[in-house]
Amino acid sequence: MSISRIQPRELAPLLANGSRPTLVDVRTPQEFAARHVQGAVNLPLDQVAVPAVAALRQGPGPVYLLCAAGTRALAAAERLAAGGMTEVVVVDGGTTACVAAALPLAGSGGKVFTLERQLRTIIGTGVLAGALLAWQVHPGWIGLSAFFGGGLLFAGLTDICPLAILLAAMPWNRTPVKAGPVAKSCCG
Repeated sequence: MSISRIQPRELAPLLANGSRPTLVDVRTPQEFAARHVQGAVNLPLDQVAVPAVAALRQGPGPVYLLCAAGTRALAAAERLAAGGMTEVVVVDGGTTACVAAALPLAGSGGKVFTLERQLRTIIGTGVLAGALLAWQVHPGWIGLSAFFGGGLLFAGLTDICPLAILLAAMPWNRTPVKAGPVAKSCCG
């Protein structure tokens, strides 16, 4: 199965000519509210299914999928392709690359505790706690650090992160947040 891809610079003319392509951002509502490509709609990855995406279509043409850097969008594209949706295109580099390409943005522009930062915080805490407990309490605690290290290795090799899937389903990552005023800068 081959997933179509597009660079943000190739998406820019579609946004500028008023053709209103269907842009679906599969990040958490908080990430989306902070900053997203203008005209995109939010459908978190755990809710991506052919009927939900078909309901968001804004006319003929492909559905363009975005996330922060491209990994979640690719997972969404694979899910949609497996469900029979053929006109799906992943925006390479996600919102981060769209910011760098100076595409028009919307959102509050505020800082958000992104899913990636949540993962880094939890994994870092687990590794540090395991090392400190092994040093101060009992050597067996090194298993906690090994558990988190093994999880990182698994995620790196398979591009599947069970901890990210679990975190995305948590209430604080699912609650819609009001986006606030349109951001005029492209930081972050």
